[in-house]
Amino acid sequence: MQAFEFYSPTKIIFGPGTESQVGTQAAAWGASRVLVVYGGKSAVKSGLLDRVVSALHASGMAYDTLGGVHPNPHLSLVRDGIQKALDFGADFLLAIGGGSVIDTAKAIADGAANPELDIWEDIWLQKVKLEKALPVGVVLTIPAAGSESSEAAVLTKDETLEKRSYRSDLQRPCFAIMNPELTFTLPPYQVSCGIVDIMMHTMDRYFNPITSNELTNEIAEGLLRTVIRNGRRAMEHPGDYQAMSELMWAGSLSHNGLTGLGGPMDFATHQLGHELSARFDAAHGATLSAMWGSWARYCLDTNPARFAQFGQQVWGLDAAGKTEQEQALAAIEATEDYFRSIGMPTCLSELLGEVQSPEVLDTLTLGCTFHGQRTIGSFRVLGHADILAIYNLANH
Repeated sequence: MQAFEFYSPTKIIFGPGTESQVGTQAAAWGASRVLVVYGGKSAVKSGLLDRVVSALHASGMAYDTLGGVHPNPHLSLVRDGIQKALDFGADFLLAIGGGSVIDTAKAIADGAANPELDIWEDIWLQKVKLEKALPVGVVLTIPAAGSESSEAAVLTKDETLEKRSYRSDLQRPCFAIMNPELTFTLPPYQVSCGIVDIMMHTMDRYFNPITSNELTNEIAEGLLRTVIRNGRRAMEHPGDYQAMSELMWAGSLSHNGLTGLGGPMDFATHQLGHELSARFDAAHGATLSAMWGSWARYCLDTNPARFAQFGQQVWGLDAAGKTEQEQALAAIEATEDYFRSIGMPTCLSELLGEVQSPEVLDTLTLGCTFHGQRTIGSFRVLGHADILAIYNLANH
């Protein structure tokens, strides 16, 4: 094993009916005035919001609510939420939803604890080191982003369509309530996007320059096999508790750091996808499946043995009689075939309905490099020319 640090303090409360514990869990963190953040109508229609706020009330807490979180969460709502938290005197944030809701709650928690700082200019662009944040709890309803146990959050600035991530251990939720039954009414497309997101959080760690961390490799490969198997089951049998429970747990483990210990994260595919979701409002998971195959083919020669191992250990591909290069290509094709089998796009025309102009690809590339201020990736470090080439590979 290579040197690493691992920190995962989030308390997981997993199983049917666990949302009833939200009041006692928040009380353990000293919560008295809770701002509840949620997404659209489903939390209201299903009765989940009512059950949660009733549990808070029964534990003696005051609460206010902020709904309307959009997928690819917007900075403008975060600013509104910060002001609402300050006016209400919130001392705790509770997110009911998936990654977008959780990320919004994290950002509000950052801003409300530091009203003298601008959430975007000072905190998100890392001009000032974050020293404090309000505590955040989660009632998870979508197995996908893993934000319920990670230090990361992602926001899109509405005016400029910039999508940026921010990482701080202060953003790790105190607790995550995970009841797989809350996922049973999710649309199939949302389940598929979640499956891809879970896989990519692991694959963007698995494909890195360090390949000798044996146990980390085994954990990542096992998680991916579990997600692939139960992803198929979830798509064929909506509302299957076993399948959704495995996906929900895998989502948390895929993004708490465990599947990449001892190696640098790559996350190039995430960065490529972020530009697409910011500019076209495309679903995050779909942008990842649309870009991964092109990233993989472009980077294959960096370490074809890693892709061959991926094919053997994750997809069970037979290596007999094949060169390493052939094994690597077969692994990429198997991954794309799986994405297609669950209704996910594997190129830009499938994602956006048409191929994109050279001007659009140039704009995406500039955004991805922060206008020439950064490279992306660690498996292979990618600059402007590389990123543009990958967008072109995907543009069919």
